Amino acid sequence: MGYRIGVDIGGTFADFCALDETTGKLSTLKVLSTPTEPGREVITGIGELEKRFGIKPKDVAYFTHGTTVGINSVIQRKGIKLCLFTTENFVDVLELARLKMPDPYHLMSERPQPLVTRDRVIPVRERLLADGSIDTPLDEASVRAALDQARALGAEGIVVALLHAYRNPVHELAVKKLVGKLAPDLPVFCSSEIWPIIREYERTTTAVIHGYVQPRVSIYLASLQKALKQAGVLAEPMVTKSNGGVMTAELGKRDCLQMLLSGTAAGVIGAGFAARQAGLSQVMSLDIGGTSADVAIIVDGTPSYGTGEIVGEFPIYIPTVSVTSIGDGGGSIASVDDFGTLKVGPESAGSTPGPACYGRGGTRPTITDAFATCGFIGHSNLGYDAVTVDAAKARTAVETIAGKLKRTPEQAAEAIIQVAVSGMYREVSKLGSRQGVDARDFALLAFGGAGPMLGCFLARELGMKTVMIPTAPGVLSALGGLIADIKNDFITTAYYMLEKPELGRIKREYEALAKRARTWIAEEQKYAGQHVLMPSADMRYRGQSFEIEVPLQMEWIEAGDLQKIAKAFHAEHDRLYGHSDEGDAIQIISLRMVVVGSSPQPKLPTQEKRSDTPKPVRQIEVYLDGKKQSVPLYRRADLGHGHRFASPCVILQEDTTTCVPSGFAGSVDANGNILLQLAD
Repeated sequence: MGYRIGVDIGGTFADFCALDETTGKLSTLKVLSTPTEPGREVITGIGELEKRFGIKPKDVAYFTHGTTVGINSVIQRKGIKLCLFTTENFVDVLELARLKMPDPYHLMSERPQPLVTRDRVIPVRERLLADGSIDTPLDEASVRAALDQARALGAEGIVVALLHAYRNPVHELAVKKLVGKLAPDLPVFCSSEIWPIIREYERTTTAVIHGYVQPRVSIYLASLQKALKQAGVLAEPMVTKSNGGVMTAELGKRDCLQMLLSGTAAGVIGAGFAARQAGLSQVMSLDIGGTSADVAIIVDGTPSYGTGEIVGEFPIYIPTVSVTSIGDGGGSIASVDDFGTLKVGPESAGSTPGPACYGRGGTRPTITDAFATCGFIGHSNLGYDAVTVDAAKARTAVETIAGKLKRTPEQAAEAIIQVAVSGMYREVSKLGSRQGVDARDFALLAFGGAGPMLGCFLARELGMKTVMIPTAPGVLSALGGLIADIKNDFITTAYYMLEKPELGRIKREYEALAKRARTWIAEEQKYAGQHVLMPSADMRYRGQSFEIEVPLQMEWIEAGDLQKIAKAFHAEHDRLYGHSDEGDAIQIISLRMVVVGSSPQPKLPTQEKRSDTPKPVRQIEVYLDGKKQSVPLYRRADLGHGHRFASPCVILQEDTTTCVPSGFAGSVDANGNILLQLAD
């Protein structure tokens, strides 16, 4: 037995969580991230784990890692230069997209420029019909001409997305084979191999994003593998996936699309674990790091899943944990525009130079500087001593906008916090409307380096009655990656009616998906444990424009029970839309299969209940609710099971600071989680 290590890299810190497989003890750590040298922070952290906890690299039995290399490549538009080969007369698919305005409330809003501009979209002569049959055979001369044009444009990769390739990939594969023969130095990405879904824009844009980031992600993962070996870590590294699972880094080089949202997904998996541990059935997770804030809905410890999540400025149509970006991170920069309006974000100071109070060269005021100016932080180092907080530098930075607002530095700092919270309030309200939920029915689980700092302020505005701060909130995403299951999704397009004549076809196609799933987990992941197959289908009433995903059971499929499949669809349609029509015909659009191999879950020790009264380290002065107040400063390590405390107060720990404004009553449960109850 050895150690299982989870790593999550954010914009400011890289978080580490190490689980002793023998004792169940968790050790946590933060080091500053190195955006200019991706991967270096991992090696630094491995060295610090040995120095602080005696965890030797050779004793690491399992290593999992969440990375932002792929998503940052899209956000910063630093991927490779691509050309897109499409069916002749269908070259405008990326330009047309879905004709939706990015912001329906801004009449001058513009859609983002595609990752492959119109001049680099090149037609080839071929045509498949909607049923996959060949109407016009592939013209190899047109492929050769397209390749010549792509090379003249300086293409570093080719994406092939031909009409109806989801039904029949024959032409895409032929183009790939020919380009590979004529230009073996050019990587070729076929939409039918990446994610063969119906609808041209969705399939094409997903393939383009994959091709755009794949070489950079592959290079990064290869460097990580090499560096870990040099550091003495013998375990094959795993990478967290957008769907909340993990896969080998070697497979990630090829299937990088699956790991674009790995960091945010790992955080939600960690939050689900913490919610189950605390016995909270309805939770809204709030993950705030240095650059962004993300929220997810978790019911009975399980997050919601979906497709069409936004990566940078573009939707991606693979299954992902449903996470919505709702606001700013601790490093988000505050400014005053020409009209004298205070704004916060979206620009972030990141880790370099970072907030002004970090003393690393930053001079512009951030949310973290606002908290330092108000006196909430600066009473100890941050990030396991990675950062020393300089409150004077924070105040100097805030003063640059305080004068423009005609306020004192403390008033300006509190205004920064209020503006940040108001933006989050707006986005959480919109999320609740979209998903048909009321935030007041949920507990807020705040984590990330800045989540506990802002969480209570947001909950107070939303009227959420419970705020949970887990034991190690600053590294919960790293824990999520460590406990994530081995998981993968498979899909095939069906596009036929749910009727008896199609029963044999349904069975055959699900059997093929199951075979692919078993091969993937046994041969590609080398997983020897028990696995679970979870089938589902994208279904709709005949004549509807869009379908919904309906969970199914393997025994229904094996028994050919179309009635139970139909009943499941009617029930899901009724749940989502409030009505169903059991007499209407049902169409199956896609068949899906998820394979899951479980990972060991930590068994965290419970604490003995204490009857004493927690004692603060000292009283500190903070600026809160428009006035200076003296509040108790607690150390998290001094708060145990059964302890109760009042607000306002501040709680210190190595990975974050919890700020509790007026109106909350605090307690500590048997696992050491802090539960804050908002008074009526």
